[in-house]
Amino acid sequence: MTHVVAEPCFNCKYTDCVVVCPVECFYEGQSMLYIHPEECIDCEACVPECPVEAIFHEDNLPKEWTEFTKLNSDMSEQTPNITEQKAPMADDNSDGCAQK
Repeated sequence: MTHVVAEPCFNCKYTDCVVVCPVECFYEGQSMLYIHPEECIDCEACVPECPVEAIFHEDNLPKEWTEFTKLNSDMSEQTPNITEQKAPMADDNSDGCAQK
C-alpha cells in the first residue's frame, strides 16, 4: 500500500509533507509533488501536513483522481527527489491553489 498525491497539489507544491517523511519518498515535478509507491512505508506522517489535503491512502483516493496512482508511480521515476522544504508555487501564482 502507498499514499498518492492528487489533484489538489497541482500548481501548489506545498512541501510541508516532504520534511516529515522518514523515508524521503517525495519527488518534485514542474507542477506538483509525487510519492514513489515502492519507497512509501505508509506511515501517514505526510497526510496531516498537507495544507490542501492532496495526499490520500490509495484505498481512499477519490474516484475522480484514480489516474494519480499511476501518475505518482511514473513521475517519481522521472523527477528529482525532494527532501527539503521550499516556497510553494501558490505563493508565486495567483491562479494557483488556495490553502484550505
